[in-house]
Amino acid sequence: MKLSHITTFYVLQIFRKFVLTLSAKRRYNLSLKFASILFNHTNIRKDQARKNIKRAFPKINNALLEKLLKKSYQNFFHNFIELIAFPRTFDDITIKVKGKETLLSQLKKNKGIIFISGHFGAWEILGQWVAKNVPLFVGVAQKQKNKGAHKFFIKQRELPGTKHIFRGESKEKMYNVLSNNGLLGLVSDQDAKKSGVFVKFFNIQASTPKGAAIFHLKTSSPMLFGICYKETFQKYIIEFSIINTNKKDIKHITQDYTTQLENYIKKYPDQYFWFHRRWKTKPNK
Repeated sequence: MKLSHITTFYVLQIFRKFVLTLSAKRRYNLSLKFASILFNHTNIRKDQARKNIKRAFPKINNALLEKLLKKSYQNFFHNFIELIAFPRTFDDITIKVKGKETLLSQLKKNKGIIFISGHFGAWEILGQWVAKNVPLFVGVAQKQKNKGAHKFFIKQRELPGTKHIFRGESKEKMYNVLSNNGLLGLVSDQDAKKSGVFVKFFNIQASTPKGAAIFHLKTSSPMLFGICYKETFQKYIIEFSIINTNKKDIKHITQDYTTQLENYIKKYPDQYFWFHRRWKTKPNK
């Protein structure tokens, strides 16, 4: 591991010790300060986020756009601080769950569950809750370039029992999760380049990962969509819903969960992570 990566790991460890001394309110205030600094003094992906918001909401005026963008920064940094505070975070918050019976009924089929979410709301808290409430939860993740940061954040996410499979590893590992009646977690709202399937996202064709639909068609494992959004800095709601797989077709399945995500974003646009190049890849004419 490079010296800079080692340094990153220990800096994050030290910062975590400090964060763990703070109450939920003080952690929230700290996240607002970080968000304000980054929003006012850096331009990292800011123009990309503005462009995305404008594409999703073409009638939005500049004042509302900037307000939404600032709140998106605040949401991201609050998630970041709360991830660092795991597992204490769960002692300081309340979570209301809607659709838990749907989750449990799908598990009773003993085929595993293909679990889909997006970069929306408090996705880290969603993953932690799932890991605490099902026997086996395995998330498919991308390794970070900074090995120190990768080690730290994977450790935080695995505290309640989450396991990981990293992109590029054997697909057999993913099939094994389902065959062991586990939840295979996929965050499927980033540009998938030419390997994706094009579906409508805010009425614009967007290349979307098709792996989840392929897993379903090969295994018949049920598909479940899950989301976690904030009401206040200490109150969260998790919702689960079935993904419609009646049409045994990659495009229709992918469109269903993409539309579900879009509907939540329309309700709580400030809780979406607008910084990805979601519409980067264009469909062939």
